[in-house]
Amino acid sequence: MNIDQQTSILAIALLAAFADGNKDDAEREEIRRIAHALGSDAGIASLPRIYQDVLLKRTTVQTAAAGLSDSAHRQLAYEMAVCVCDVDGRQTDAERAFLATLKSALQLDAQQTAAFDLQADAMVDVAQEAAPIRSSVGYAPTPAAPKTSSAGPATTVLPAAQEAAMDKSILNYALINGALEMLPQSWASMAIIPMQVKMVYGIGKTYGVELDQGHIKEFIAAAGVGLTSQYLEQFGRKLLGGLLGKAAGRTIGGLGSAATGMAFSFATTYALGQLARRYYAGGRVMSTAVLRETFEGLLAPAKKMQADYLPQIRDKAATLDAGKIMAMVRGA
Repeated sequence: MNIDQQTSILAIALLAAFADGNKDDAEREEIRRIAHALGSDAGIASLPRIYQDVLLKRTTVQTAAAGLSDSAHRQLAYEMAVCVCDVDGRQTDAERAFLATLKSALQLDAQQTAAFDLQADAMVDVAQEAAPIRSSVGYAPTPAAPKTSSAGPATTVLPAAQEAAMDKSILNYALINGALEMLPQSWASMAIIPMQVKMVYGIGKTYGVELDQGHIKEFIAAAGVGLTSQYLEQFGRKLLGGLLGKAAGRTIGGLGSAATGMAFSFATTYALGQLARRYYAGGRVMSTAVLRETFEGLLAPAKKMQADYLPQIRDKAATLDAGKIMAMVRGA
């Protein structure tokens, strides 16, 4: 796949990201940052411009689709667009309309897309089960004054054995998500965010806080880990690293072709787990600004850990298949 073809697929992914029109300023800025970073890393100077063209509606689905003549590349572009639309939950009417237009522009018929659509829908269904839906007393994403009292914020100290178990659990989630990012299947990274939701839910519960999915996702976003932008970054790294692509019914690429940076989700997940641990142990008093600053401080050492754990990430990736991924997200 050459740079022009990669650029066309990335443009379609960006169009999908903005198809619902509901991205806030923070998420748009994060997507812009990713477009610039991916363009710089891969030498695609036009990618930041494409981001602007998409945001300002100067490019179209038809224009992006015209750059893809290979049927496998058209199929991949459609799959990635579906994943981008699905990553934050059920598709909206606007997203469904976008995907219908895209399917026509890519000259794909229902038979060519039906199997993948079913697989993606199943992942969305499973993701909805990632954490129980409860009445939430979790993170409130407002800049209101932190919850304090004259005695200071309530803190929770766990027994040493429980602390060790939590460390092990956070590391395991990070290894799994690093492995998911290495898999060549275009839908595999959709499981990363539900796994992060499950992790944060478990940490909150350990500290006596029952959370629902909405508040967990708001907490993750407040840390600076946007849902759509995180998936776009994972997808971009896979695409530009040569891990994505199909020909003659078989996957091109493999675990050996994945560069160290491809397991970026290890670092994100590990840092997010440690952030949630501090937040809930400390009585949930961090403001949005402090959450983001703390997360950035945790991310740097997590990236160093990622390189150390790369062999284990690869080993775990070699054991994963669709059934195991679905079972992990469900918690079975």
